[in-house]
Amino acid sequence: MSEQKGLEWTFDTVAEKYERMRPSYPQDLYDDIFKAISINISSKAVEIGIGGGQATLPILETGCDVLAVEYGKNFTQLCREKFKQYKNFSVVPMKFEEYSCESNSYDLVYSASAFHWVPEEIGYTKVFDILKRGGVFARFANHPYQDIGREEMSQAIQELYAIYLSHSRKPNRYTDEQAKNLAEIANKYGFTDIDYKLYDRTRTFTAEEYVDLLNTYSDHNALAENVKKEFFGKVKDTINQYGGHITIYDTIDLQLARKP
Repeated sequence: MSEQKGLEWTFDTVAEKYERMRPSYPQDLYDDIFKAISINISSKAVEIGIGGGQATLPILETGCDVLAVEYGKNFTQLCREKFKQYKNFSVVPMKFEEYSCESNSYDLVYSASAFHWVPEEIGYTKVFDILKRGGVFARFANHPYQDIGREEMSQAIQELYAIYLSHSRKPNRYTDEQAKNLAEIANKYGFTDIDYKLYDRTRTFTAEEYVDLLNTYSDHNALAENVKKEFFGKVKDTINQYGGHITIYDTIDLQLARKP
């Protein structure tokens, strides 16, 4: 379930399915963000790449103003409707690289499973610039791993990937070292108080639900329709052959950094 640069546009073509199938984030993650930065009705935050709004509600519910910067027009409209009751929410349809505002404007900048689409130097430099002194950047993402302990099913699905998505390799489980290395990138751009956290959970899907999830990944969605239909059909058949369900083991990482 890899994502390739240049395919970020594909998410917006399945905005409603993305909003329905992609997971939210654990409360412990938000608790750790709020330990790093206390936000309230007088605070201002930017969300980079809101997608279907999976990460937004706990920030909105603090009462702070949240501005989402979202490349996808369908996602923009979806989230305007989804959060219309929140007067402290707004969204602009553009890439974060194109967004401009006054320096030292925001208490919190955060991005959930989206910041890897932004070129590193542009992204970190801009985040540092728009944060107030003492403000926090929270970068987090979900890293799924296929069913553990059901190697025959996993191998059968991987054989399908070798045929239909040969560039896509079975991911290894996300590690503490990877999370630490990602957190340390912020060192290069002047941030301090750098920290990271990991959280685990599981999600179980029927065969039908699982292919709906796969269709929200950029490289899967970019397949020709006839190829995608055949591929997804065979994935469904495989899961049904092995009991009709598949469990995903998620590792969620959070990187925190402060503007001094």
